[in-house]
Amino acid sequence: MPAITINGARVTVTEKTSVAAAILQQGEFCFRHSVTGEPRAALCGMGICYECRVTIDGVPHVLSCQSLCADGMVVTTG
Repeated sequence: MPAITINGARVTVTEKTSVAAAILQQGEFCFRHSVTGEPRAALCGMGICYECRVTIDGVPHVLSCQSLCADGMVVTTG
């Protein structure tokens, strides 16, 4: 089972878990902030709304609902 890090916390997930699902599983509900500072979270779950963008392994604005967890992955929300 892959182990990833979400905002500094190590999380073990099952195979083929999306990053969005792993974030929600950890009780995190703010994936990013809008330009006006509003907290945003996953909305559509299929990559259309772009609300679930996070930083994965240093790459910003990755769609977490379209990304599968990989062992050693580092995820930062914000």
